[in-house]
This record gives sequence, structure tokens and C-alpha cells, in this order.
Amino acid sequence: MSWTETLRTGWSAVRAHGLRSALTVLGILIGIAAVILTVGLGLGTQKDVSEQISSLGSNLLIITPGSSTDSSGVRGGFGSGATLTQADAEALASQVNAPDVGAVAAEKTTSLSLEANDTNWTTSVTGTTTSWVDVRSRELAVGSFFTDDDVADRANVVVLGTETAEQLFGSTRVVGQTVTISDTDFEIVGVLASAGASGDSDLDDVAVIPLTTAAETLVGGSSRTSVSTIYVQAASTDQLSAAYQESTNLLLNLHGITDVNSADFTINSQDSLVSTATAVYRTLTVLLTGIAGLSLLVGGIGVMNIMLVSVTERTREIGLRKALGAPPWAIRRQFLVEATILGLAGGIVGAALGILAARTLPSLLDTSIVVSGAAVAGSVVIAMGIGLVFGVYPATRAARLAPIDALRSE
Repeated sequence: MSWTETLRTGWSAVRAHGLRSALTVLGILIGIAAVILTVGLGLGTQKDVSEQISSLGSNLLIITPGSSTDSSGVRGGFGSGATLTQADAEALASQVNAPDVGAVAAEKTTSLSLEANDTNWTTSVTGTTTSWVDVRSRELAVGSFFTDDDVADRANVVVLGTETAEQLFGSTRVVGQTVTISDTDFEIVGVLASAGASGDSDLDDVAVIPLTTAAETLVGGSSRTSVSTIYVQAASTDQLSAAYQESTNLLLNLHGITDVNSADFTINSQDSLVSTATAVYRTLTVLLTGIAGLSLLVGGIGVMNIMLVSVTERTREIGLRKALGAPPWAIRRQFLVEATILGLAGGIVGAALGILAARTLPSLLDTSIVVSGAAVAGSVVIAMGIGLVFGVYPATRAARLAPIDALRSE
């Protein structure tokens, strides 16, 4: 028999038992769809995390207060002490102390209630410097950012996020209007362009004021000079590691700490955040892919089972072909082709189902699913391989049947 005749006969045999064939490939179908969705979910989540981290700014180091030691020698937990100050930020911004640092922006952040036109809205109020808008890669939709003179004069000016402006005024065209923060009136000088969300925080729900104003008007007291975060932007991507080392050494010297393991601050880079998130989602993807692989294994066993049933049902046919001169390899090839067709059918339908689900689920799960062409093509090839591998034993069994015994069967 030629390959064309073998393929035609194999397809006819599969179609002759349509329902049985459909049930046989069900396990492969589910496994292939699960593999495509799992890989797509992993890639999509990695993409979302990378975008969220990138929204913080480019070439960025994020310095936060670490554990601190009190007078009794007891160390507190992460962020338990106000260990970062405006002086630290100013030292980091000095090209003499840190030549690989491009820009620095310190933040003093607290949650406060804003009031305008008898409307109250609680949001994150951030005191910072003029470099914040560049370091955090933010843009202005309306108006402008406050100036160095505003910072020096402790001016009562504020830049709102789009969500904050909409909640207070129902519009983003609010430049020149007044908003009250903790019983102090602030003039709105600008509105930030929308930046979406980063983790659990809404980047559009924020009010940004000069750091000096936040220290004097909203905070005061002993914590006036402390800051909650210092953002350090390296001069370039290639200088990020050098900026990290310079920042670490400088802060250790300023805080009088000789052992880096006793540092009262923590520095995270975007690369480390991306690497950590990627490692987590890679592990999750491998785990879920393994579960999907079990479905493929079950599907393969189903193919083997149905092919053994087919060999039993067609014993007389096998005996007749051998009696007419068909060699064992022709019989083996016939049943391998049928098993491969079952695997290919499951792979194609499963791939189509996986792609359809990847287009539908993101709107329901509020997450991205990236369909990988390599994963789709690989899944179809794997499905064919499963049909071929699990069809070897039934095909070999059919090829070994003796013609006389096969013809005598009922």
C-alpha cells in the first residue's frame, strides 16, 4: 500500500467510529488546551509584572527603610524605623558621592483626606522634589509640575492624579482651583497623565506636593526630615549596578554602619524585581504544565486502549491482508497512521480551543494571556507524538499476528 492509500484507509477507519474516536482524543484535547493556556498565562503575567515594574521609572533603584535597632539592641521588622532622611537623598544626588547616579527623588507619603466642592476623597498624598516626575517617568496631562522655587518656598501647590481629579471635581480640567488637604488650602497647578496601576496601588489616585510643604504643613514633629522612599535613577542601564553599589556604600557610611548585613535600609532594583517575579511565574508555569501533561498521558493511554480494541475487531481483516501478501511493516504502518491521526485531531482541536479561551478569559480574569506560536505548534507536534508513541504497541501486536490464526478468529 502507498502512503496515500494508507492515509486514506486510516482516515476512513477513524471516521467509521466517530463517537469513539472523539471520546478517545478528549484527553489529548484537554491537555493541549491546558498547555497553551498555562504557557500563555505565564507569559501574560510576566508581561503584566514587567510593565507594572517599568511604570515605576527606568534604570531605577528603590530604597526603603529597613530594619532598625533600638537603644536596647532589639531589631525591628522591615520598615519599622524612619531610617531614611532628606539628607540621605541630597547626598545620593551629589555627583561627587555617586557619579553613576543620574537623578534622585525622595518621597514622604501618607494617606489623607482631600476636600473640594463639598466632596471628600481619601488618597495617597506624596511630598517630593521636582525630579520626581522624571525619575518616575510620569507626564502631565494638564498644567505643569511644581518648581524648585515652590519647594524652596514651601508653597501650597499640588499636582493631582487623573482619578483624584475626577473624584473631586468630575473633570481633569482643574488647574487653578483649590483643594483642601488637612485643613490647608492648596492650589492645583497640574494633573498627571494616566499611568494605570502598579501592584495594589493606583498610580492615578495620588496628590503630589512639594516635600518641604509636606514636612512642615502635613507632618511636622520629629519625623519632619524623614522620608518613606528614595528613588535613585542610574545615569544609564549599564551604570545601574555601579549606582547600586555607590548608593549602598554611601548610605552605610552616612548611617555609621560597617556591616552590610546590619543595614537599616533596603535597596531593590527593577532587574531584581523582574527576576524574582519571573522565577515565581516560571515555577508556577512548570507546575501547571506538569498537571496538563498528566491529561496528555491519560489521553495517550486512551489512544492505546482504543487501538487495541481496533486490532481485536479487525483481526480477520489483518489476516486477509497478510494472506494476500501484506508485509508486517505495512500492517504496522496502517495502525500507526490511525493512532497519529487521532493524536493530530486532538492536537488541532485542543489548540483551537486553547486559542479561543486565551482570547476570552482575559476579560473575565483581568489578566493577560499571551498566545505563543511556538507553544501552539509544539503542542500539536506533541499530540501527534503521543498518538504515535502510544500506537506502537497495538500496531506491533497487529503486525505479529499469524495469518492463519487471524483468519480463524471470529
